[in-house]
Order: sequence, then C-alpha cells, then structure tokens
Amino acid sequence: MMSTSISPSDGASSQENSTEKPIHDEPIHYTGDHGADTDLHRQLSTRHLTMIALGSSIGMGLWLGSGVSLQNGGPAAIFIGYLLAGTMIWSVAHAIGEMAVMYPLPSAFVQWSSIFVDPSVGFAVGWAYWFSAFITIANELQGIVTVLNYWTDSVPTAAWITIFWFVIIFVNAWAVKFFGEVEVVCSSIKFGWIFVVIISLIVVSAGGAPNQEAIGFRYWNATPFTNGFKGFLSVMPTCIFAMSGSENSALVSAETQDPRKSVPRAVGSIWLRLSLFYILGSLMITITVSPTDPGLFGGSGSSSPFVIAYQNAGITALAHIMNAVIFISIISTGSISGFGGSRILMGLSHLGLAPKIFGRADKQGRPVAGLFITLLIGGGLAYLNVSASGSDVFSWFSNLTSLFTLFGWGSICLSHLRMRYAWKVQGRDVADLPWKTWTYPYASIWGLTWCVLLIIAEFYLSVWPLHTTSNAKDFFANYVSVIVILVIYLGARIWYRGPWWVDARDIDLDKLRRFYAPKDEEAKGGGFVKKTVGWVLK
Repeated sequence: MMSTSISPSDGASSQENSTEKPIHDEPIHYTGDHGADTDLHRQLSTRHLTMIALGSSIGMGLWLGSGVSLQNGGPAAIFIGYLLAGTMIWSVAHAIGEMAVMYPLPSAFVQWSSIFVDPSVGFAVGWAYWFSAFITIANELQGIVTVLNYWTDSVPTAAWITIFWFVIIFVNAWAVKFFGEVEVVCSSIKFGWIFVVIISLIVVSAGGAPNQEAIGFRYWNATPFTNGFKGFLSVMPTCIFAMSGSENSALVSAETQDPRKSVPRAVGSIWLRLSLFYILGSLMITITVSPTDPGLFGGSGSSSPFVIAYQNAGITALAHIMNAVIFISIISTGSISGFGGSRILMGLSHLGLAPKIFGRADKQGRPVAGLFITLLIGGGLAYLNVSASGSDVFSWFSNLTSLFTLFGWGSICLSHLRMRYAWKVQGRDVADLPWKTWTYPYASIWGLTWCVLLIIAEFYLSVWPLHTTSNAKDFFANYVSVIVILVIYLGARIWYRGPWWVDARDIDLDKLRRFYAPKDEEAKGGGFVKKTVGWVLK
C-alpha cells in the first residue's frame, strides 16, 4: 500500500466526504511549516529505543548524586525520594507512550504542549528543556573529572573536560545510527552491571566481604533521616535530576522505524529500570555506606557511594570496575543530552518559536545547527568546574535541571490529559487510538500533582535552605529555574495573547498524526518462511 501526501485542507475535505477512516502503512505527510515530515531519518529500531529508554537517565545523578543525597537526607530519605520520583516518571512514561505512538514529532512534548495546551506553554517547555539539555552536558562533563580523579589528579581539570567534550561531539556528529549503537552498548553495560551491584552489595551487607563485617540495616536504625523533613526535601532535586532524561525516549520516537511497536516496548521496560537501577540500587548503598562517611561526594570527599561501598568492604577490583562503569554512564548521558537538545530546537523551529536554521537537518539526518549550539554551550559551561568544587557545581546544575524537569514532566502529563479530553469532546472512539495506556487518567493526574507540589516544596527549601540561614544567593541558585520559566511563559503570553487554553473542540487531531495499517492487515504479510526471507534480503 502506498503512502499518501496531502495538505491539511485536502485531509479535512476527504474526511468530510467519507465515513471510512484513513488507513496507511506510512504516516500521512503534510505540507507546511508544521508538517510531521522532517529532514530527520528513521534509522533507529525497537532495539535502539528500548535500550535508550533503559539507560538514558543512568548517569551522574544516580552514581554520584546519591552521595550528596545520602549525606543530606539519610538512608530513608534517599530511598523514599527515589521511590516517589520513580512513580512520577513511570506516570510520565505512560503518557509519553500514548502520545508518541500517534504523534512521533521531533521535539515531542514541546509540540504536544503547543497543540493540546497552549503555544505559550510549548514555548516555555521547549526553551526550558533546551536549557536543561546543555546544563546536563556541563554537569556530566564535570562529573567525568570527579570520576577520573579517583585514579589520578595529575591531569588538569580543563584538559579532561576538553577531551571528553570532543568525545561527546564525535558521538553526536557521526551518523544517527552510530549514536544509537553507542547508546545500546553503554546501556547494556549499565544494565548488566546493576545486577552485579545488587548481588555483591547484599553479600557485603550480610558480612560476606573480605572484611567479614555484617552491616545489615545498621545505618537505617541509627540515622534514617539526617536532617528531618528539610533533609528529605533537599534529596528530591537530586532524585529528579537522576531520573531526568527518561523522557528522551519521546524524542527518539520521531527517528524510529515503527513507533507503534517500539514505543510501547520502551514504556514497558520502565518498571524494570525503576526497580533495578533506582529503588534497589539506592537501597543497596543505604545498607552499605554510612551517611557520615568522609569520602562521599558532596562532603569532604569526592567518591561515589557505590565505589565507597566496595572500598570499605575491601573489594578493590570491584571499586575500580564500578568507577569505570560510572565513567561510561556519564559519557552516555552527556551524548543523549546533546541528541535531545538538538531535537528540541528542531521542534521549536517547526513551531516558529526558534530560528529556521535549527529546523533543518543534513543529508545524514543530523540537525547540525542544533547540535552545534547545544554542545558548544554545554561544553563551555563545564569549565566552571575549573574554578569551583565539583560538588558545588553539581548542586547548582542539578537544582536548575530538576526544576526544569518537573515543569517538563508536568506539561507532558497535562498534554496527555488534554489530548484525551479533545479526543472525547470531538466524539472519537478510544478504540481508534493506535496504543492505549491502562493507567489513564490516574497516572497522569498523579504525575502532574506531584510536579506542582514539589515545585512548591522547593520554594520552601530555597527560602529556608539546609545548613544555612535564608539568603538571596541560595534562593536564586536553587529557584532561578522557576523564575526563568515564568518570565519565558509570561513573555510568550504577551506575544500570543488569546485564551489561556486551546479550545479542545478546535484541536486538529489529524494534522500531525501518524496513521498505521490495522494490525490484522500487518499479520497478513506472509508466513514464517516469507517473513524470514524478507528480513534477510532487507
């Protein structure tokens, strides 16, 4: 069956004159600046999307940031923090799944917010996420310095930053499929290693390490919360920062061959990532590392709590391997941030919210202008680490990123609720959705509610910070993200004017939609032999 290329007006008239629903193997390509078709190439497969979803957010936030959280909040605080943040990103992932299958657009949630909520919200979300992307690159690059200092501190900080800045540039500047393969390898390493971490640290806690000291839940019993409720609130930005990046699977969906197959699989893997990496991973360090350990990153030391756990247990080899895995994770997360930031700029450009040059890609499907500016600013900011301590830079950047992330997650959940509402008021059948999440509407409501509550809670922590009295410096360092978002949003409101909400009855649900052939027709593609031969020839 051949794909069809029509204009929006043609599509509207054809639907009015026919009661049959359009069926296409490929997406309908629309003309105009807001068309679903772009210069991006669909070079990524289900394997790429699934592995990127599994490992995209496993970086400095978990491996190093957990040390800051353990020190400030205590074992119970960090475990509850990751549990709460996990339920939020699980909710966000299901909202993404339903929208990404039907609307696999370059900047995903930026365009969804503009379509289903309001262009001003899309404008604010897009620029906030782009800021978050290059800030994350800077944070990951300074994290590399911290990790490599475990082996040697004889190399200047600026030299390490420069070397691995170029590594991240190389991964993104090569073919998109090369980027996908790099992320598959990195995610496989991270995913496989977490099993080793969980099993080995259980053995360590039980007294099976060379030092033969049984720890059990000693630290939970002694100091479950090191700084009470305020300490718990101080943990949340790091937990959110650690899980930020999970939503990048939405950006990748525009470059996958079959979103209806790939996206649900990626969403289905969320529970595994949450339980293994975050919930069990954080539990392991709370039972093996004291929150008062002097070597913790964020305190007087600069080591990951996972590395410290092996050091204290007398397993030096695993400490070195753990540090190497952290290094790989940080490179991976920095590369994904460059990928995501460039696609965000492309979506903004297609909406007329950024210069047109960012909306173009080269013959290889790379948005060169977006990659250049994102990687340039991200790498440049990393040099702040030359004149400041790594833990201070991490705190500044993670606070900025976590609040941008909360705003983005909230917009995704709100867009999902509005999309479903528009679907309903326009008299459409839920059965016509190419993929439906069983969590609607409760998961999106849950995610949106907690995003709002945590933004309010972080205001409290910014006014009355941990370990010090109220001061303007800490307030702006911790809460400037919200101020930036409000200024951008209100500026966009003044520019766009009009109603605060897009009328759900006027939303064009088909203009940027991707149509699929019915699954029963796909199943008629031939028997096992025919499919196998076709796969080999392909």
